[in-house]
Amino acid sequence: LFIVFIISSSYSQSIEVCKTCKINSIAEAIIMAEPHTKISIQKGIYKEHDIVINKPLQIIGNNNPIIDGEKKGYVFIVKTDSVSVSGLTIKNPGQSYTKDYAAIYISNCTHFTFENNILENVFFGFLIEKSHYGTIINNHVSSHAVQEASSGNGIHLWQCSNMLIKKNETNNLRDGIYFEFVSESSVIDNYSHDNLRYGLHFMFSNHDEYHYNTFKNNGAGVAVMFSKFIMMTYNKFIKNWGTASYGLLLKEIYDAEIEHNTFEQNTIGINTEGSTRINYKNNNFIRNGWAVKIAGACYANNFYKNNFLHNALDVSY
Repeated sequence: LFIVFIISSSYSQSIEVCKTCKINSIAEAIIMAEPHTKISIQKGIYKEHDIVINKPLQIIGNNNPIIDGEKKGYVFIVKTDSVSVSGLTIKNPGQSYTKDYAAIYISNCTHFTFENNILENVFFGFLIEKSHYGTIINNHVSSHAVQEASSGNGIHLWQCSNMLIKKNETNNLRDGIYFEFVSESSVIDNYSHDNLRYGLHFMFSNHDEYHYNTFKNNGAGVAVMFSKFIMMTYNKFIKNWGTASYGLLLKEIYDAEIEHNTFEQNTIGINTEGSTRINYKNNNFIRNGWAVKIAGACYANNFYKNNFLHNALDVSY
């Protein structure tokens, strides 16, 4: 009971935002709020952009309020630790060839949670840099990407660690999920589909893990490059077709465990080059063009108990 009292009292103050309330602007509510205030946003459409969160707050949407950035810039800019945002629909951040506008931009923060939000018609959905111990859970991020050069990524992380990306859906973007220089983080039970380039794009990142995700009907399923100590288990790579497409690309990967995954109806199930000390165990390769295609500089790799069913070619080495 004492612990419950401490948690509840940490957000003992509250501010209500609605069209008929004394405070009808989210930005104004944040300016007025003391640290650790709970801000409740009621149903309605709030046309605001570049909303800066610079103090620990809990922001909760009731009955699906919509925050419309009107394509004028970022929608939320988070610059502090211990922020929680849930229950919002956030749409229409700006689009630019020179700035990475995002629905939610998080920089140099720790211990934040974004849960149960809908991000629509985004350039970037979540753009997170130099941040740690964050949770992105059960959000839906979508756009209308047509060309790679004029589109962004759904959940984009750069120089982060100890992140949990769980139960999100990302679609119609450039890359559904993008990791670069991200360590000790987990991608669990996400659904990334119908993206122009990759369902998951992953570079220069070590000691990470991916479990129970589905990557379907992307330009290519997943690209994991220039990384080591990776665990990928119980994922599904489905219908990632194209003249140079694959379920999973491995390039310059070391010391990885790839187990209990399903590769079904991809041009290439796994395409790998320059990858060493990889264990492939208990995977299913079903109705792919090539099930496994291995190029040069791959050493000390082990295949155990994999199923090869109805592929045009099972193994090309």
